[in-house]
Formats: sequence, C-alpha cells, structure tokens
Amino acid sequence: MIGRIPGPALLWYSIIIFGAASSIVHILAELGTQHTVDGRNVISFCNLLFAGNACAVIVLFAVHRKQWTLESLHKLTNIEWLFLFILALLANCLAPWLFFVAIESTMVTNVVLISQIEPPLLLFLAWLVFKDSVGKWSFIGSIICLVGVALIALLQPQAEGLIIGRGELFAGGAAVIYAVSTVLAKLYLKNVPLGIFSVFRSAVGTIVFFIIASYLFGTGHFIDLGSPFLWKWMLVYGGIIIVTGQLAWDSGVRKSQSTDVSLATSFAPVAGVLAAYLILGEQPSNAHYIGGAVLLTGIAICLYATLQKLRQEKLQDVVMPEGDAVPSLEAECRTGFKGV
Repeated sequence: MIGRIPGPALLWYSIIIFGAASSIVHILAELGTQHTVDGRNVISFCNLLFAGNACAVIVLFAVHRKQWTLESLHKLTNIEWLFLFILALLANCLAPWLFFVAIESTMVTNVVLISQIEPPLLLFLAWLVFKDSVGKWSFIGSIICLVGVALIALLQPQAEGLIIGRGELFAGGAAVIYAVSTVLAKLYLKNVPLGIFSVFRSAVGTIVFFIIASYLFGTGHFIDLGSPFLWKWMLVYGGIIIVTGQLAWDSGVRKSQSTDVSLATSFAPVAGVLAAYLILGEQPSNAHYIGGAVLLTGIAICLYATLQKLRQEKLQDVVMPEGDAVPSLEAECRTGFKGV
C-alpha cells in the first residue's frame, strides 16, 4: 500500500505527524492526570516513553524482520555494534527523556522552536567532521536561525522572567544530542541495514531507560505499566506517531528528490507551532512572533542555499539503497521531535 503513495506525499504526512508529536504527548500526560490510580498518573512521561518505545519495537520488528538474519548480524563489526548501543542511549533514551521534561516544563511552542538549533549545529558538525563545504548563504541562514532561537528563549513575557528556563535548556540539549547522533550514524553505521538500525536502537533504548528509571526512582516506578488504559492509548500513539510517521519518512526519503526533502523539512517548525495552537490552544507570545519570524527567515535562506547547491550539482534524488540504514544529513535536518 505504502509503495503506491508518492514520495513527497509521504514526506508531508511525516512532517505533519512529527509536528503534532509534542502536542499529543502533552495531551496524553494531561489525560493521565484525569485517570489516576491511587493518586498516580497512569500515563506519566516515564510510562509513555517506555510503553511507546515498546510498541514501536514490536511493530518495527514485524516490518523489518526479514533483515534480522544471522548472516546480516554476523556482518556487523564490533565498532558498529558499539555505536548502535551508543546511539540507542543517546537518541532513543536520553534525548526523548529531555524532550519529555521540556514539554512538561514549558510551552510546546517553545520546545518546537528552540529545537531548531539542530540544523545549524548539524551543518557545523558536517563541516567539522566530514569537511563539507559551507556556502555563504548556508552560513548566514544558520546564524540567523540561532539568533531567532535565542530571541525566543530570551524575550519571554515578564511574568516568566527574561531567563532561559529548564524546559528551554532541555529542548536545546535534546536537539544537540540528535545532531550528534546523526553525525555518529553517518560516520560509523552507514552499512548497517535499516531494520537492524531501527529495531536495535528502539529495543536497547527502551531496556536501558527502564533500568535507569527503576534505579533512580525505585522498582515501583513502573507499577502501572500493566494498565489497560495506558496501553489503549499507547497502541494509538505508538502506532500512529512513531511507527507510521517514521516508516512514511524513511520510504518518502528514498522515493523523493532532494528538493522535495528540503522543502518538506523546512516546514517542520511551522507544523509544530500550528499543532500546538490547534491541539493545545497555545497562543504565541511576542517572543514567538519576533523570534519565530527571524528563525523562519534563516530557514528560508538555508532552503534557498540547499536548492542552489542541488541545482549546481545536478542532484536528482536522495536515494538510500535498500540495505542502507542511515538517512542523509539533509533528510534528518529540521524534522524536530519524532515521538519517542
């Protein structure tokens, strides 16, 4: 079925899904406070992270089970196994937890916009690590993006204080981790099959998070994991937000031109802010309007630079071979929070 859908349509579907992820996480947490058990929130952020990832592991394994063969596993080197584990800790355990704390601590609009420090940082890391050339307009656009993010964080209403709060710091930290994870994946995991890459990261991230949370908060912290109410919503969240969004994204990247990928990802912050407004009713403040306008200007300049580069190099497609697991740097930019 998904094979018949045009690549750009899959990309735009994914951007909408990813844009709504933060707002839906916030809604689920509030829903849990209305259905407590002995005063405990059944859909706490820890339960949401663990159960959502568990659902994703099950579905992703069902989709990619043909790649999980002894032959494929034996081909992986010790270095690849090591970095699969490291990326599981970073991108599937630590970063989602930071995003969840950020969503709990500040407006979703702040989280969406401040997380846009990821593309400029990724551009810098690509220049530093891969020696990629950075054009004048890409550099200017990235600087403008950083200025926009800084304005959003600093120009908050007087009641909140002109300081960077806990939520903003955690959102920025998660974005940094995602950028670093992308570069590490490109460096060490470019030959790992997609199915092994996705399932292993999700599975290990889930297990490690469970162990760490149980150690920090006690074994009774996940006492409500067996709640039918929790799993009813997790099947919906895990299936729609995590699985269909990610599968559509991976397939869309393979089937689309670079220009389609760049255009779609440039609208990720807009999708996130609109979702926060439509789903949560968050009213943007002056800080959001001012900083957001500067941020979008920077993104537009970066998009222009990317399209110019693609035109000059006559790149036709961003195509990933069937066995390649790691999306291109362009494909990973600006998508923001992708769920758990």
